[in-house]
Amino acid sequence: MQNITRLFDFPYYQLEKFNLEKSLVTKYGDTWVATSTKEYIRKANTISRALLRLGVKPNDKIALISTNNRTEWNIMDIGILQLGAQNVPIYPTISEEEYAYVLNHSECSYCFVSGQEVFDKVKAVRNMVPSLKEVYSFDQVVDCKNWREVLELGADESNQIEVDTLKAAVKPEDLATLIYTSGTTGKPKGVMLSHSNVVSNAIESSKRLPIEYGKVSCLSFLPVCHIYERMMIYLYQYAGVTVYYAPLDQVSDYIKEVKPHVMTAVPRLLEKVYDKIIAKGTELSGIKKKLFFWAVGVGLQYEPYQQNGWWYEQKLALARKLIFSKWKEGLGGNLALIASGSAALQPRLARIFNAAEMGVMEGYGLTETSPVVSVNDMRNGGFKIGTVGKLLDHTEVKIAEDGEICVKGPQVMMGYYKDPEKTAEVMKDGYFLTGDIGEIDSDGFLKITDRKKEMFKTSGGKYVAPQLLENRFKQSRFIEQIMVIGEGEKMPAALIQPDFEFLKNWCELHQIAVTNTAELVKNEKVLARYREEVDLANEKFAKWEKLKEFRLTPDVWSIDEGHLTPTMKLRRKVIKEKYIDLYNEIYQH
Repeated sequence: MQNITRLFDFPYYQLEKFNLEKSLVTKYGDTWVATSTKEYIRKANTISRALLRLGVKPNDKIALISTNNRTEWNIMDIGILQLGAQNVPIYPTISEEEYAYVLNHSECSYCFVSGQEVFDKVKAVRNMVPSLKEVYSFDQVVDCKNWREVLELGADESNQIEVDTLKAAVKPEDLATLIYTSGTTGKPKGVMLSHSNVVSNAIESSKRLPIEYGKVSCLSFLPVCHIYERMMIYLYQYAGVTVYYAPLDQVSDYIKEVKPHVMTAVPRLLEKVYDKIIAKGTELSGIKKKLFFWAVGVGLQYEPYQQNGWWYEQKLALARKLIFSKWKEGLGGNLALIASGSAALQPRLARIFNAAEMGVMEGYGLTETSPVVSVNDMRNGGFKIGTVGKLLDHTEVKIAEDGEICVKGPQVMMGYYKDPEKTAEVMKDGYFLTGDIGEIDSDGFLKITDRKKEMFKTSGGKYVAPQLLENRFKQSRFIEQIMVIGEGEKMPAALIQPDFEFLKNWCELHQIAVTNTAELVKNEKVLARYREEVDLANEKFAKWEKLKEFRLTPDVWSIDEGHLTPTMKLRRKVIKEKYIDLYNEIYQH
């Protein structure tokens, strides 16, 4: 095996080095079905042969849309890429209108969907996409061809030589995939990533993964259509990690079953895990409860590398033995590393999870950087809480005069598909302008302070960085989501989505009778309690940053309803429009 230079080289490398019996594992009904490395490659070649027979040529685009991560996705991915064609993964949760836009803009010739839900959306827009020849489904769906037909079409090996010829012709710098950003504003942009963009990122990132190659398993549930999880899947193949797939809404059940050693997560998920643990602790009584919250207090003071001294380490060892070991057991017992990305992680979560020996390592990147720019690593002093770690090898960052982080390196995208103007806006002298504000400290750690586009000025001319405020406020158990507002207004304020489960329990405890969420968010006792939370969180901030007003929203903010992007970021414009009455009430418009 030569060096890995193209994405489809990863499974072949895994075959040579590890030859796993369980490379990719997916649960169908109650049964786990494992695909070995050999079978993975065999099926990918079958797909390549079938696609050739369907008329697919180099540079053709094929869409993959799946509600959950599954083995079929990876088999299709390699089968497509081996021909020099491109895989266009699409978020399942976007609107039909966006489906039509992405399928048309990329001129996809074939589309593979997971099942009924996605098929219905594609079917609704199919006549608007002239390039689309056929749709296949992984699950059995009425009126839709099944992907097994494609496997049958590729069973005859007589054109394998043609597959091998096309495969050999694919160069590292060739386009591999188009990833459409779930733009918080405007039309999605198609990020063009080459084989070498993603290959280099997987290999450089693997140096920060302290695991025993060929010996561990992971749980994968973040959408594989997003470059973060997808790059990690290539990295796992490179490191001989068995990948178990789980649906996002059943992670807590699957984690106990799979007992993974490693996983990737977004801060929102870690917040939920932490809140559940705390809720269980609250239900304890007497000495058990005292011990539990003593351990939490110790965990929240955690610093790596024994910086807190000998006496703290003694207390930490006791907290680990009595309390944290049970937390770890609840998450399968083996979890040693959680790579966190996509949004800023609250330092308290980094402290508590690391205190509990579940190493949360925060990193930073964007779709346009394939994605990792920097990441923490517990080894060799490479971990600092409140930062996104040190830069990957061969990656350069310069901080512009206005604080913007500019990145240069092998992982920086080829550009935006069919959009040279937008590409020119973000590429300057070989550097990609991230739109994030940050700094590099004297030890070489990168710290993100805000999104350039999200910072705003109040009418008094003061700058407000909403993410800093939002992260502090989300530490409250009463607050599930929060959006800081106030651009051009006299003061910052916030729209808050309560944690309704926690709030309802609190209401029961305080004998507050409410029949629905619309009443709940207007209840005077509830509002008074939220005012206490807001005042407490405000203490950390300068006078002009403090939230003077807030309103509670009656609904849960979700991806489906458009409040959040598929990677759980706030769609600020949409949220403001949805609650414009509350906004106007705050500012008395």
